[in-house]
Amino acid sequence: MATLYHFPFCANSRFIRLVLAEMGMEPVLAEEKPWERRDAFLMLNPAGQTPVLLEQGGLVVPGAGIIAEYLDETRGLGLTGRRMMPEATADRVEVRRLLDWFLVKFDQEVTGYLVTEKISKRFMSSRDGGGAPDMNAIRAARINVGYHLKYIGYLIARRRWIAGDHLTYADLAAAAHLSCVDYLGDVPWDDDETARDWYARVKSRPSFRSLLADRVPGMPPAPHYADLDF
Repeated sequence: MATLYHFPFCANSRFIRLVLAEMGMEPVLAEEKPWERRDAFLMLNPAGQTPVLLEQGGLVVPGAGIIAEYLDETRGLGLTGRRMMPEATADRVEVRRLLDWFLVKFDQEVTGYLVTEKISKRFMSSRDGGGAPDMNAIRAARINVGYHLKYIGYLIARRRWIAGDHLTYADLAAAAHLSCVDYLGDVPWDDDETARDWYARVKSRPSFRSLLADRVPGMPPAPHYADLDF
C-alpha cells in the first residue's frame, strides 16, 4: 500500500488526496508538518515540501504535479472513462496549463498566504516563523482570490468543467485550493454564481468527503464549509 505524506491544509496535498480517491486508491496518510524539516522527511524530498507519495516498492514521487503525472502514467489507462488526463494532445496541454495556474499561481497569490498566516503560524515556533499573522498578506490574498474566482467563472461559463467537457485534474486542483480558502471563510462566493455552482458539483463528489472532515484544532470552519448545498 502506498503512503502519502501530506499536511491536511496543504492545498497541493489535498489535490493529490482527491486524485487518489477518484482513482479508488486508499493510501496510508502520514501527516507531515513541513516547517519542522524532519531529517527522515528530507531524505524523501530534499525540498521539504508536501505532498510526497511513497510507493509500496520504495519509489519516492515528490510534488503534486509530478505525482499527478506519475499516477496518470501508471494507473490512468485502467480507469476506463474516468481518466483525468485527456487523450488529445491539445486537451492535455490545457489541463497542464490550468494545473500550473492553480498549483503554482493560485498557491503563490492566495492559498499560500492564507494557510500560512491563519493556520500554520498557529503551530509553528517563533524560530520556525510562527507568531501573529501578517494582515497585509491576508488582505492581499483576499483581493487576489476574487480575481481567480472570476477566472473560474469565465471558464465554466464556456465549458462544462474547467478544462473542457469532462472532469480532469484541473478541476481537482482548483477545488482543492478553494477548499482551504473556503474553510477560512475567505471565498467571496456571492461574487460569481457560476464558479460557486461548479464548486458545489465538485464538492458533492464522494472523493471530497475526507477533505470536508478535516478540522484545524481550535479553529472551526466557516459555517457552510461542509454544506453541499451552500
